[in-house]
Amino acid sequence: MDDWMLIAFDSTQQALRAEMLLEFAEIEIDLFPTPKEITAGCALCIQFPKEDLERVIQIIRNEFVEIRGLYFKTADSYDNIPM
Repeated sequence: MDDWMLIAFDSTQQALRAEMLLEFAEIEIDLFPTPKEITAGCALCIQFPKEDLERVIQIIRNEFVEIRGLYFKTADSYDNIPM
């Protein structure tokens, strides 16, 4: 799990939409509760392997998925990744 990224959302609708789009693209994802360290309007986030970051960003942009942010888990927190 060390090389996993997170996507946080402001709405459940966008989280579920992103889940569908990423699964369709055959990207390995996991839907799970948003960590308390990340402030978001939605209780769900998606984690995915770091090596898929560019593909995930491309899908988010091309499909206009509204996200709160992309994060990388460090030893003691989550770092926001600029898009």
